[in-house]
Amino acid sequence: MEPWLATSLYALAAGLVVSLVALSGAFVLWLPPERLRRWVPNLVALAVGILLGDAFIHLIPDAVARHGDVGGVCLAVLGGLFLFFVLEKWVRWRHDHAPAQGPGSASVQPMARMNLIGDAVHNFIDGILIAGSFWADPWIGTTTTLAIVAHEIPQEIGDVGALIHGGYRPAEAIRYNFYCSLTVLAGIAATLLLGHYAEASLTLLLPMAAGGFIYIAASDFIPALHEPAADTGWGQVPAFALGVGFMQSVVVPEPLIATH
Repeated sequence: MEPWLATSLYALAAGLVVSLVALSGAFVLWLPPERLRRWVPNLVALAVGILLGDAFIHLIPDAVARHGDVGGVCLAVLGGLFLFFVLEKWVRWRHDHAPAQGPGSASVQPMARMNLIGDAVHNFIDGILIAGSFWADPWIGTTTTLAIVAHEIPQEIGDVGALIHGGYRPAEAIRYNFYCSLTVLAGIAATLLLGHYAEASLTLLLPMAAGGFIYIAASDFIPALHEPAADTGWGQVPAFALGVGFMQSVVVPEPLIATH
């Protein structure tokens, strides 16, 4: 087998593994409804910690390492915030004006759809990182994939909780979350086809994704946690901190990728 073909197959296999991690939130299907209702706000708080931790601990520092210009990275982060602000305006407009498409569609909140958009963008970036790391060195590709899987598990669990809180039924939340995870394969395919151009796009994609994550966490999820219906006491505080801790404990070796 040609080396380039073997590398491509390894990268696609790694992407498939990362996509399957999205099913880690399926445990909610076996929770009693009352327990699920109590757990969901804490899972949303976990998602907030993971989103903000990913933005400030991984995405922005990685963008600065690649770009070298802090001012330019900050401008791109603001661009991501603005883009997701405009996207939510559009999502809310469609939510208010589009006819209902199904029995539960009217109850799905824009915050849930924004989370799906952000997750899809993040997984696409993960796909670029996976493919680029395998092209650099199969060992770096393997360690990068393991690091991504390690931080995807808590993130996917938090995402499922956020989608349920936003109005999706548990089975729908798991299904749509899995669909979004498939964009990791699109990121790998784009890198295999476009090579250097796809990796160069990370200079802009990383900080813009960070801006999107900050927007979703601060504009949609945190206000939802302050609503009386989501008040589960102080349990949200350690869940928030745990999400940040997960992101701090997993360092994807992107600087190694950038140097190859």
